[in-house]
Amino acid sequence: MGRRKIKEQYHTDKRQVFCIGCKGIPAKYGGFETFVENLTLCRKSDKIRYHVATIAREDSRYQYNGAKCYNVKVPEIGPAKAVVYDIKALARAIRYCEERPAIDKPIFFIMACRIGIVIRHYKKKIEKLGGRLYINPDGHDWERRKWSAPVRMYWKLSERLMIKHADRIICDSKEIERYINKEYSAYNPSTTFIAYGADLERSTYADNDFKFTEWLAEQETKPFEYYLVVGRFVKENNFDIIIKEFLKSSSDKKLIIITTENDKLLQEFDDRLHFLDSGRVTVADSVYDKQLLKKIRENAYAYIHGHEVGGTNPSLLEALASTDVNFVLDVSYNHEVAEDAAIYWDKDGRNLSDVINANDKMQQDRRAEFSNLAKTRISDEYTWESISDKYEKEFFA
Repeated sequence: MGRRKIKEQYHTDKRQVFCIGCKGIPAKYGGFETFVENLTLCRKSDKIRYHVATIAREDSRYQYNGAKCYNVKVPEIGPAKAVVYDIKALARAIRYCEERPAIDKPIFFIMACRIGIVIRHYKKKIEKLGGRLYINPDGHDWERRKWSAPVRMYWKLSERLMIKHADRIICDSKEIERYINKEYSAYNPSTTFIAYGADLERSTYADNDFKFTEWLAEQETKPFEYYLVVGRFVKENNFDIIIKEFLKSSSDKKLIIITTENDKLLQEFDDRLHFLDSGRVTVADSVYDKQLLKKIRENAYAYIHGHEVGGTNPSLLEALASTDVNFVLDVSYNHEVAEDAAIYWDKDGRNLSDVINANDKMQQDRRAEFSNLAKTRISDEYTWESISDKYEKEFFA
């Protein structure tokens, strides 16, 4: 390696915060991407400079929401891609600080616990800089059904090592915080709870906006004549159960799923459930126009949430903020978020098909009641402004 170029002319009085582990901003569907986009957008203090790593096919820099973003080139190597990305992004952030001695007490904020096997090495470098290691452990990645047993063992080991070496652990769910303190009590972890957020503003699109009416026409539906699901097409989001239960119901509405591409899993589900040609279920193209997606949520008859792994799911918060009625899988993480603002279903007793049938013709005053409860829940606990403020206080603690 060549001699490091020290930039003595560099001066700053800002707290430098390096955000590592999201795929980058501007956000698409990912929870961490949405979080970082709003963290930077809602920044209040002019004494903070955010740096955001972005997974990419080339190394370059750009600015977004006042944050310095840097692309990290990572080869297409399957599931290990995210691990390599985190390591390279952290190494770049540390090198950036090493070259700029004027940076005081930098924060290295890593989202998800993927690089535990190397974190001790990098923690020594962070300490040498006078910096601190913050992590958001996300949910239980080691529980995700897509992983093989050896991969799950790796995620669990990595989580343990990340918790062990972190200076501060920011949990997006009270359930996750309780789990961290119980599971890793031997390390006496320093934890706090700060949730994700949501935006309560209505879509800027009018009811007759061409983009919205065109989307409705493509899906062959009308406002409040469809149930909606939005999220990554992965097993732990229970798309198969949602589809099966919807087909069992007597609803004359459509089920529209806006999701990421996963042809293999889609074919697996269709081979079993035969829903693609049913005329009742549509798997729609991804919607990256945020105002259009918000308009679609606002006009759904109800939102169906089937996520069962993780902490505070951004898609649930966005649904509570925009959709009048929400049918939510009853697991602890979801109940913590929605409380009495949702109608719950589970995989056994309260089958989703029964919930759909019971509520398919809900009276308008009852719908308004659920809508008010949901919006109040967001305004009381989950605004991005309050969450960004809490993070800034943590970064200056």
